[in-house]
Amino acid sequence: MTSPRRTAAVAGALYLVTHVTSIATVAYGPVLADPGYITGAGPDTQLLVGSLLEMVLAMAVVGTAVALFPVLRRQSEGVALGYVGLRVLEGAVIAVGVVPLLAVATLRQDLAGATGTDSATLVTVGRSLVALHEGAFVVGQGFVIGVSTILTAYLMYRSHLVPRLIPVLGLVGAPLILAGRTAMLFGYEPSPALTAAVVLPIFAWEIGLALYLVLRGFRPAALGRLGLAQSDPGRTPVSA
Repeated sequence: MTSPRRTAAVAGALYLVTHVTSIATVAYGPVLADPGYITGAGPDTQLLVGSLLEMVLAMAVVGTAVALFPVLRRQSEGVALGYVGLRVLEGAVIAVGVVPLLAVATLRQDLAGATGTDSATLVTVGRSLVALHEGAFVVGQGFVIGVSTILTAYLMYRSHLVPRLIPVLGLVGAPLILAGRTAMLFGYEPSPALTAAVVLPIFAWEIGLALYLVLRGFRPAALGRLGLAQSDPGRTPVSA
């Protein structure tokens, strides 16, 4: 067992890791934007770097839930278990979404420009693999993260572990994400400005939570109400 202060710092650091590694979507730019990417020649370094970042992202996502569970379970064990399960599912879907893009890189290296290769068929396969990745993104970093955020923000709001403004941002942002991903599921493509407006509250929630946990830790009064001490509960006091 670790002290609540250390738990908060680890969870906050992992939340920051998820934000840093989420830039993987930028690295995927060429393969997502160019339907003929799979038939081209050249290194796939950018795609492979993006894949590595997303794998780190998947592990950090699960890590946030594992780190926070011992504290959040004191407020509601059932809801906390639901949060852990959804974060594990989110990490799994992210990892699944990486596989199709690795397949694009493999097919490009093995078949692009080879004698007898049907370029039209290869392009169709490539677009199908990219579509699978994009579907995984909508599910994992849309629906799943929306519901898991509601559970986390609810627990943080009820427990007073952090200032209430932070979980309120999550409770506002999560439904917006769910609505936006639902619209995308039915073929609606939002404008960049609307996308930014939808994403901003949940981005502020995660950044605010991460920084507060790293810099301040959980609020002492809330820890006391939950029966947690600031000192390391794993240490046995030495009797006089």
